[in-house]
Amino acid sequence: MQVLDTPLLDVKLIQPRRFGDSRGWFAEVFNTSVFASAGLPAAFVQDNQSFSTQGVLRGLHYQLGKPQGKLVRVLSGHIWDVAVDLRRDSPQFGQWTGFHLKPRTEDGELEMLWIPEGFAHGFLVLSETAEVLYKTTNPYYPAGERTILWNDTTLNIGWPLEILNGASPSVSGKDEAGQPLNSAELP
Repeated sequence: MQVLDTPLLDVKLIQPRRFGDSRGWFAEVFNTSVFASAGLPAAFVQDNQSFSTQGVLRGLHYQLGKPQGKLVRVLSGHIWDVAVDLRRDSPQFGQWTGFHLKPRTEDGELEMLWIPEGFAHGFLVLSETAEVLYKTTNPYYPAGERTILWNDTTLNIGWPLEILNGASPSVSGKDEAGQPLNSAELP
C-alpha cells in the first residue's frame, strides 16, 4: 500500500495494491497494522455510503466536539473531492485541495483519500451517478454538525462546474445555508 503526500499537510492519497489474473483482481483496502505503521488511524467507528446523481454537491461538512477523520473511496462514478484545513494552528489554515476520485485511476490503481479530523469535506459528482463509501473516526454527531458554504469566495475553491454545462450544482438546503469561513464556528 502506498501512502502519498498531497498539497495539504496530513491529507493523504492511499493506493492499495491490486493483485490480478485472468479471473479479476483482489486488494486489501484496509488493515489496522498497515494503517498504524503509516501513521494513519487504525480504528474507524462508522461506515457511510452515498449515492448521488451528476451535479450533486455535498458539503463542506465538519463536526465540532466529535470531529471526524474520513477515509473516502469511490465505488462507482467520478467525483471531485475537496478537503479544507480548518485547524486554526495550522500554517495551511483556510487552504483547500481537490482530487478527481474514481474507483481506479487512469493507470488502474485503486485510490482512497484520507482527510484527518480538523478538515471540512465535500464533493461534486461529475459522472452520471456516483457511489461513495467513507469510514469515519467518530460517529455522526448532529449537535456538532456544521457546514462551510461550498462557494465561499474567500476559499475560492476550483469546483469543476463546467461539467454541468451552465447549470447550478444540486445542493441541499442545509448545505446552501452553510457559513462562510470567516464567520463559521470552527474547532
